[in-house]
Amino acid sequence: MFKKILIANRGEIACRVIKTARRMGIQTVAVYSDADARAPFVRMADEAVHIGPSPAAQSYLIADKIIAACKATGAEAVHPGYGFLSERTAFAEALAAENIAFIGPPVGAIAAMGDKIESKKLAKEAGVNVVPGYVGEIDDTDHAVRISNEIGYPVMMKASAGGGGKGMRLAYNEKDVREGFESVKREGLNSFGDDRVFIEKFILNPRHIEIQILGDQHGNIVYLNERECSIQRRHQKVVEEAPSPFVSPAMRKAMGEQCVALARAVGYFSAGTVELIVSGADKTGESFYFLEMNTRLQVEHPVTEAITGIDLVEQMIRVAAGEKLPFAQDDIKIDGWSIENRVYAEDPYRGFLPSTGRLVRYKSPVPGWEDDGEGNGRRGIDGVRIDDGVYEGGEVSMFYDPMIAKLITWGKTRDEAADKQITALDAFEIEGLGHNIDFVNAIMQHPRFRSGELTTGFIAEEYPEGFHGAPASDELKRSLAAIAGFLATARADRSRRVDGQLGDRLDPPAEWVVTFDKQGFDVVLDADSVTVDGSAVELALEYTPGDRFVHAEVAGEPLTVKIENWRTGFRLTTRGAIHEVGVLPKSVAHLAGHMIEKIPPDLSKFLICPMPGLLVALHVQEGDSVEAGQPLAVVEAMKMENILRAEKAGKVKTVNAKAGESLAVDAIILEME
Repeated sequence: MFKKILIANRGEIACRVIKTARRMGIQTVAVYSDADARAPFVRMADEAVHIGPSPAAQSYLIADKIIAACKATGAEAVHPGYGFLSERTAFAEALAAENIAFIGPPVGAIAAMGDKIESKKLAKEAGVNVVPGYVGEIDDTDHAVRISNEIGYPVMMKASAGGGGKGMRLAYNEKDVREGFESVKREGLNSFGDDRVFIEKFILNPRHIEIQILGDQHGNIVYLNERECSIQRRHQKVVEEAPSPFVSPAMRKAMGEQCVALARAVGYFSAGTVELIVSGADKTGESFYFLEMNTRLQVEHPVTEAITGIDLVEQMIRVAAGEKLPFAQDDIKIDGWSIENRVYAEDPYRGFLPSTGRLVRYKSPVPGWEDDGEGNGRRGIDGVRIDDGVYEGGEVSMFYDPMIAKLITWGKTRDEAADKQITALDAFEIEGLGHNIDFVNAIMQHPRFRSGELTTGFIAEEYPEGFHGAPASDELKRSLAAIAGFLATARADRSRRVDGQLGDRLDPPAEWVVTFDKQGFDVVLDADSVTVDGSAVELALEYTPGDRFVHAEVAGEPLTVKIENWRTGFRLTTRGAIHEVGVLPKSVAHLAGHMIEKIPPDLSKFLICPMPGLLVALHVQEGDSVEAGQPLAVVEAMKMENILRAEKAGKVKTVNAKAGESLAVDAIILEME
């Protein structure tokens, strides 16, 4: 077994690998860029080596710097995590030349599966179902249009070396192909150094199912069941679960055996994932097709660990050291259900725009997981596990992926795992930047998610007008009204204690009018009870003015609510929504209707940069006439290109930015007449 390994990655996955290595008695070496100098993974490792400036192209993507760090520290092996150099054949070959072990698959398998065009050819030869499409070289946009017309719309354009949702565009017609083809080429070149694109038929009502593969260097290969990853946004996974609510035992066996056959055809060992697309309209479960094989550890590997009890990182290390797998296919079981939500630095209330900045406050619902050696740690604390790599006061920068943390829950049933997600998401404390906690919390409560009727179109279909918060039940509204009345009384009580009042003691108001979601509630508090509109609410909580969260019990059920001051009341966040709650003493509440409402200024004539980013392209100039929906500019942020379109027809009056400039959020790009 290795005595020391280097982790050629950052963030939560670096922390994840270090924890398993520590349990195995293996020393670890971290490498870090300028932006990550104070990151948790750097402190956790036994040694750390600085490898360059913040941009990944000048640090984490330079193989020579990783190899130099191995030589300087005596690391015998490298775990690449995911992304960066994890699927670069040149990196694995360079390590081999220096007699440094690569904790991953053989170079031949990486090469075969890393090229999406060649991998489809290999899959077809191995007897694996493949999606109809064009897998040759595409010359230009006109060629792409001809191919798309022949295949039949809708089609998916993909960068050959792409992954993680980058370098992908869905086209429903020729106009979409002409708009998106060059963007796919640019994203492929900028993110992966390869601008080749292929086009394939887009399967309607698709489900995204993937099979976890694990093999050793002695010819043993097993599949560790499946993961359902259908809930995606812009082709990037948001929610993952294991097992899938759609896959039957017969389907699981058929999928697994095809995926093992593919792995065997390329001489695969280590952990890998075969991604499949399944027609949700096919209730027989027979219409599944090969998408690609990821020759690395997946972001969502914890859900597989939770239901199998197998530490995938440990097995990768042991396989790289030449050990045999300690189990066979018949030993792989499914115990319970696990769900993972990715907590991203993006604002769902503003169209999921990337949000960079400092984590002014960060506290996860449970401490980061530690394995106890018996496999229990992989299910976290009482079925709640956090994988993160950030810290309070740290920064989520523009240079890397916007992930803040992964929340993994395990339960005996799917509903239990989802309920634990809701409770844990409410308990997250994140301030300083936008995040998607409300959004994934809303998904966990959504009736369609609970039914298991999922497709990759789930988000687009269920939130066609964007996300505005999860709907609140009447019961939840009454509970929040009671809590708001309690908070207002506590705040008023504190005020009367500190304002130096003269004369007799003045008791705080006990009767309030609470208004939110266009509803008004009469809340009355006395020493023993709280009533809302005349009906008693069983409420127990502790609160001191200034607390950011209140942990309450309403009718015996736990409820965690984030509290912020807002106008005459509070902004209460819980159960996937922000509620702006007005609270006034009943004696003056009737006067609220006489207040003048401030009308916000009209900004529709401006094209405003919605996030910090690079202005990649500007398609118009002063004096140009534009139509509603016409692309005006392209802004790149978090390695993704965002097309900004005209909200209405008009004429460009002034242009305030140039292509190549870095823009701040809300910067004015141009003004219309």
